[in-house]
Amino acid sequence: MTRPRAGSSGNRRIKLLRLGDRDPSVAEIRAALISLSFLPAAPHQQEAPAAGRPRPSGTDLPHPAAPPGTGLPDGGPRSGTRAGAPDTPMPAAARFDAARELDAALEFDAALDRAVRAFQQSRGLSADGIVGPDTFRALEEARRKLGDRLLFYSVNHPFIGDDVASLQERLSNMGFDVGRTDGIFGPRTEAALRDFQYNRALEPDGRCGPLTLRELKKLERTVVGGRPDVLRESVRLLQRGPSLLGVVVAVDPGHGGNDPGVTVGDLCERDLIADLAARLEARLLASGLEAYLLHGPHESPDDVERAHRANEIGADLLVSLHLDAGKSPQAQGVSSYYFGNARGSSAVGERLATLVQKELVSRTDLVNCRTHAKTWELLRWTRMPAIRTDLGYLTNPHDAAALGSPEFRDTVAEAILAAVQRLFLPPDLDPPTGQLRVPTLASRRPR
Repeated sequence: MTRPRAGSSGNRRIKLLRLGDRDPSVAEIRAALISLSFLPAAPHQQEAPAAGRPRPSGTDLPHPAAPPGTGLPDGGPRSGTRAGAPDTPMPAAARFDAARELDAALEFDAALDRAVRAFQQSRGLSADGIVGPDTFRALEEARRKLGDRLLFYSVNHPFIGDDVASLQERLSNMGFDVGRTDGIFGPRTEAALRDFQYNRALEPDGRCGPLTLRELKKLERTVVGGRPDVLRESVRLLQRGPSLLGVVVAVDPGHGGNDPGVTVGDLCERDLIADLAARLEARLLASGLEAYLLHGPHESPDDVERAHRANEIGADLLVSLHLDAGKSPQAQGVSSYYFGNARGSSAVGERLATLVQKELVSRTDLVNCRTHAKTWELLRWTRMPAIRTDLGYLTNPHDAAALGSPEFRDTVAEAILAAVQRLFLPPDLDPPTGQLRVPTLASRRPR
């Protein structure tokens, strides 16, 4: 089973960058977004080298395709010389323009903010304009193209990137079972690749090198489209039948330990969610399911560690519970999230998120903020359908009053249980939203 790398997740210590900041890393971000066409290139970068326009002198401003520190590939000639004439010094006016350009490149301005938000939205991240570990990770993955490197399954250091996602997408389109197109080269991707190689009379070594790429290229125009992964995931769900007995649900209380989350007055996200998670766990167990809390009250593992724990226990579903906060007290409501991006999504995760959202809105007076596809680490690294639900805004007086009520938290737990039950029911047995009451097994009633 693939273990997420500690260095590839949100636990990596990195400075958060946002509008108005000045930092050398801003130039790296700008260069990466230029190379991905989210920002236009500077005028001197748009001209052909043969034109003889000098690169900036006395600077380390990277070429658009070569942002340092992000691992992106090296690009054109270095600064201080004319292209094609490395010993020709730059005029004073050009050096002044270059210095001014470098100064501007270090500033996180409005144009960069818009480009960052557009990139984040395209990658299924929170489009907040803040460049943190997730956005840096996505920038690094986005530059990977299929064929740039040899791909194979590595247990401790799996290959991650858009090249892996492209491989998964092509194999899936041809009917090979890679699971989700998540850009992570795991055991299912290796098995699918071996199957493809065997069918094409190649050595089934599970390594995507030149010969395998050539065979993939031959079939590129032949087999396109389709979502067999969605069909497989849905069939597996229906094969379990409507019974909840033996279904394993991982319950992830957001934050924990020294991380309190959102705190407003006497209300603390960590404590409210811990209480809600305990109520949900008890209700799931009483109805015949197997439920596990992914961490105790005194720890707050990062998202990849939470995903690893869910994978280790063999959970069938994962439900992550959070609260929200807004700059304005008018922001309110409940929203649910599942794994998804432009290449595909978790069909069962989307179905579960939709059912949870409908049940919560029906049974409470929370505003419906709908469901959304995201590529957050917890949703991406879990091997089972996973959702995250943000159950209101502690910065909103109405939501805060509701969340502070134990009766309300019982209602939320009941709504999530009803959604889980409906997930396993065939369409002809699915009851109207808000009306299902899941019975408590006699053998599991508290004595």
